[in-house]
Amino acid sequence: MKCVIGLGNPGKKYDNTRHNIGFMAVDHMADMLGIEMTNKKFKCLIGVGYHKGEKVMLVKPQTFMNLSGEGVRPLIDYYKVDVDDILVLYDDLDLPVGRLRLRKKGSGGGHNGIKSLNQHLGTEKYKRIRIGIDRPAPGASIPGYVLARFPKSEQPLIEKVITRTSEASAAFLTQPFEEVMTEYNGDVDE
Repeated sequence: MKCVIGLGNPGKKYDNTRHNIGFMAVDHMADMLGIEMTNKKFKCLIGVGYHKGEKVMLVKPQTFMNLSGEGVRPLIDYYKVDVDDILVLYDDLDLPVGRLRLRKKGSGGGHNGIKSLNQHLGTEKYKRIRIGIDRPAPGASIPGYVLARFPKSEQPLIEKVITRTSEASAAFLTQPFEEVMTEYNGDVDE
């Protein structure tokens, strides 16, 4: 079974914020594949279904971002998901809005959700899609920025990014990741 994990913060207060773009992409993928995200297990909201014969579990940790690994680790242990079959979707301040960066491994950098996953999984070697959210203006609060909603002017681009992330995630289910990286790395308008 493949596992696609979107990172974010639970609760209505955080819906549609920059930090929750991983949740937004998983929700879009669930709609695209007809998977209901209604099961709660190990501090995670999950949905299980199939895409082109491949079984997939979609996951939204229900801990706060900084504790993402606390729910993910027992979940993947319970379902015996190999770390090679995990794809994590999350926001990245170092990429402009509209850009995706797919990688096979990496440090947490400044992202506390990824640091938590690395710690709990005991490795940095899992597939990921970094979704650009850009940086705030110099001097602006980073926590305030990532917990804010996207402005209306960015909504059309965000919708494209979420769709493209879902398509890349679906491709991960049935194609070698090198091919997915080649096809989906870059700007959504390329």
